[in-house]
Amino acid sequence: MLTQEQIQNAAERLYQAEKERKQFPALTLDYPDMTMDDAYAIQKCWVDRKIAEGDSIRGYKIGLTSRAMQMASQIDTPDYGVLLESMFFDDGAEIKASDFLDPRIEVELGFVLKEPLSGENVTIFDVLNATDYVIPAMELIDARCLRTDPETGYTRKVFDTISDNAANAGVIFGGRAVKPTEIDLRWAAGLLYLNGQIEETGVAAGVLGNPANGISWVCKRFAPHGVGLEPGQFILSGSFTRPVPVKAGDTVHADFGPLGSVTARFV
Repeated sequence: MLTQEQIQNAAERLYQAEKERKQFPALTLDYPDMTMDDAYAIQKCWVDRKIAEGDSIRGYKIGLTSRAMQMASQIDTPDYGVLLESMFFDDGAEIKASDFLDPRIEVELGFVLKEPLSGENVTIFDVLNATDYVIPAMELIDARCLRTDPETGYTRKVFDTISDNAANAGVIFGGRAVKPTEIDLRWAAGLLYLNGQIEETGVAAGVLGNPANGISWVCKRFAPHGVGLEPGQFILSGSFTRPVPVKAGDTVHADFGPLGSVTARFV
């Protein structure tokens, strides 16, 4: 277990890396005995710093829920991060690429709740009943600490990713919002284009069999801490494509078929 001072120091390194646009080696190199609880404590400390500066929590993201993402990251455990108000972009947004260190795009579904959800026994049916609507989204992920150290080849661990707010940096949403019972969410599909060329495809069933299971997972993860999801919150259920790197000059377009599309341009 890390001390409170170590947790605060780690969160400060992540904060400064984002502010200065400069990545640093994985935290687990300095804290090899870091636990899952330590990692989430660092994440919370980072989020608290953001809130103290005037930001606010708008929801959560669930990550590493699909085999595609687990294989891409070499991590086999789902995680969660916090979605802050400052992270949201509208469909068609122009996003400054230099604001991020290693930006990548994933294809997901966002759930907006109408009722609270909490407890260790939340089922997929509870999630569907508590959801107001589901909407297409792209998640913008980033890495304040190096995914792979170029000098040593050291690959960051799940603890590093969790500490780094589960790699979240932004959300772009658009397309057509639907009631969760209007379609079979398992078969919602996405085609991810980069500059007009298809880079990735996937179906939402890749997320734990049904993206609603991602919402159930995070409720169970929060339950021991007495935390639940609240009405109006936006929850990203997890990517069903591998992440695609982007840079200034790139346009990304996610086509969800009957659910419409989401587009963003990096400048």
